[in-house]
Amino acid sequence: MKAAAHELRLQLAAHPLAYPVVRVLGRLGPAVRVPGLGVVVNEAAAAREVLTDTETFRSGGGTEADLWTPVFGPSMLVNMDGPEHRAMRRKLAEFFTPAYVRQLVDAACTEPLARTAEALRAGRPVDVVRTTKIVAGAVTSALVGFTVTGSTAEREAAYLRMTGQATAIIGLVKLGKLSLSDRQIARARAIVAEIGATTSLAWEKGDETTAVGRMRSFGLTEDEARGLASAFLIAGTETITSLLPRMVAVLHDHGALAGVAAAYRDGDTRPMEAAIHETARLITPAPIILRNAVRSGRIGGVAVRAGDRVVLSTLNCARAHGRFDLARPHPPELRRLWFGAGPHFCLGYPLAMAEIHAILGTLAGPAALRITARRAAPGVLFPAYRRLEVSRA
Repeated sequence: MKAAAHELRLQLAAHPLAYPVVRVLGRLGPAVRVPGLGVVVNEAAAAREVLTDTETFRSGGGTEADLWTPVFGPSMLVNMDGPEHRAMRRKLAEFFTPAYVRQLVDAACTEPLARTAEALRAGRPVDVVRTTKIVAGAVTSALVGFTVTGSTAEREAAYLRMTGQATAIIGLVKLGKLSLSDRQIARARAIVAEIGATTSLAWEKGDETTAVGRMRSFGLTEDEARGLASAFLIAGTETITSLLPRMVAVLHDHGALAGVAAAYRDGDTRPMEAAIHETARLITPAPIILRNAVRSGRIGGVAVRAGDRVVLSTLNCARAHGRFDLARPHPPELRRLWFGAGPHFCLGYPLAMAEIHAILGTLAGPAALRITARRAAPGVLFPAYRRLEVSRA
């Protein structure tokens, strides 16, 4: 099967009807008004303009904020705008410093990735999806203040449970429906309550060697720390567990994985950097970003009225720049668009990149890696592999 066909299978397994519709809309111009949906934006420059114009386009009213605020409260960053959002971002401006990210990833990832490397050296197959979930769970556990002890198996089970909690909450969300029922809200709150209690306890202790204690030292209130921990739970696990295995598969299927790995082992990280950015473009971890127009304006030649929902199809924006090509530079308007832009650019981006580097670096062993089994995850919000098994050739 050709490389593009594998990605297509993931998209159709997740959204068999919506994905073809979105791709058709991408052919209708930089922006198009769709009755009942809103203004769909398919061009990177126009999408970036929307994300950076916070006076006209905001996150409330028909966006993701309507989903998360009833569950997590108003202090989740992604559901904030205006002075409150700016104040929170100022508090957190130095939260993910390079030194802190290194410390966090080393502490959380070294042990599970060492086991992964040993399994591959011994000729045993490794499920990249499971490995990624364990790593993401370990990092998220540290961020929300959850201390994990016990045997290796018990710790891995705890990390998988952490990612499973995020998956359970995300699983309540259906494409095209920007609200949860009372029953769904109650279920999500029950999941969040345990994590929130852990975060509150860590906040009260105020130990600045922990992530939550660090939040307190940066001036966050207990409620703000709980909201931010919730954002890390959702964004920090689902994005990585969808993105990383697909990166490995895309590089493998295009015959680029061996070359990238060889350069990395020789100390040249440039091919790895190019591979991360180009595979992220092709995959587009956040395929849609929503905004609400609060005043009249224009997007890509289309008039926008106050109250209009604006659907930024980052997938179409990214795919418009052609097929997979590690040598292609990304123009400024496209660069990292799938992580947002302007004041809402992903706060956890440095951490996500560190996790990706750690896992890809582990897989870049001396012998070539081959995919021995794969299975798409059906009916998920973010297209993903349910299983991606690899071994040394």
